[in-house]
Amino acid sequence: MAQWKGIVGKSFTPAAFAAYVAQQKFDQWRPQFVVLHNTASPKLAQWHSVPGEQRMKNLEDFYKNKQGWSAGPHLFVADDLIWVFTPLTVTGVHSPSWNNVAWGVEMVGDYNSEPFDAGVRDNAVAALATLHAAVALDPKTLRFHKEDPKTTHDCPGKNVVKDDVITRVSAALAGQHEGEHIPGAGN
Repeated sequence: MAQWKGIVGKSFTPAAFAAYVAQQKFDQWRPQFVVLHNTASPKLAQWHSVPGEQRMKNLEDFYKNKQGWSAGPHLFVADDLIWVFTPLTVTGVHSPSWNNVAWGVEMVGDYNSEPFDAGVRDNAVAALATLHAAVALDPKTLRFHKEDPKTTHDCPGKNVVKDDVITRVSAALAGQHEGEHIPGAGN
């Protein structure tokens, strides 16, 4: 079994998540992009059947003891909170080709069978904007899990549209930096 990297296991509102990320130091590992996923199981309706702290412990047991992995994804984004799982300062395990070069963000829900929940979407956009700002990533580098050549399933699901997510993240980033010069905007 691989050496387990530990979990953070804490939840944040979007504003508190931004403050948390601002305190992190990305001097040991810096991701090149973010990979967006969906949990599929549990579905969003099932997520709230277990208290969040217990859910994190259950996920830790799953990834560490049942899968034998060194880590899991970095975030689980629900309709109410953003959960930090694997520390943002180390590599995670979430996408076979990109574990060592990308943050993994799981959105709670099965977006092949359920509509893309607006609460999950809005929290995911906020989390993605914070992550992209933290290490100066271009939102256009965002990848969906299904784009990994070693992935065989439709993740994060047909009801999540990549261009829409990138547009929303870009708008959120622009909103965070209102009044600043935006390259190419003719200012």
